[in-house]
Amino acid sequence: MKINFINHTKENIIEFKKLIRDIFKFDKSKTIMNIIFVNDEEIHKINKEYRNIDRVTDVISFALNDEKDFLIKTEEIGDIFICIDQAKRQAEEYEHSLDREIGFLSVHGYLHLNGYDHMNKIDEEIMFKKQDEILNNANLRRDVKWLEAQ
Repeated sequence: MKINFINHTKENIIEFKKLIRDIFKFDKSKTIMNIIFVNDEEIHKINKEYRNIDRVTDVISFALNDEKDFLIKTEEIGDIFICIDQAKRQAEEYEHSLDREIGFLSVHGYLHLNGYDHMNKIDEEIMFKKQDEILNNANLRRDVKWLEAQ
């Protein structure tokens, strides 16, 4: 897999790029995905425009091959927008590292680009199991304190 990174923030994303490339080294496909790092303002605008939700969110994915009848064959699977500002707040709230949060958001977005969803309980269990498997393999396990609070 090839990952293109685009940074629309003032943050230094060098460590995030290394982290994400390490997470997805298991994917030997020839697919391409784009990860775009954004701030609160930009993710809010995207969330309002495309999802009609008027608030900041952490991650939004746009799959290129969302439709079953999609005619164009491409190796590019889509775009993942990650809000670094929100990721920082969530890392603090969940009491884990920013790396763990950025890793989680990138895996969550990747799974959406690959057809996984969590619209019902069964699909949620399947997606979250796969998500945990990928994160655990990348040594980005959930913090025990967070799990105990659930």
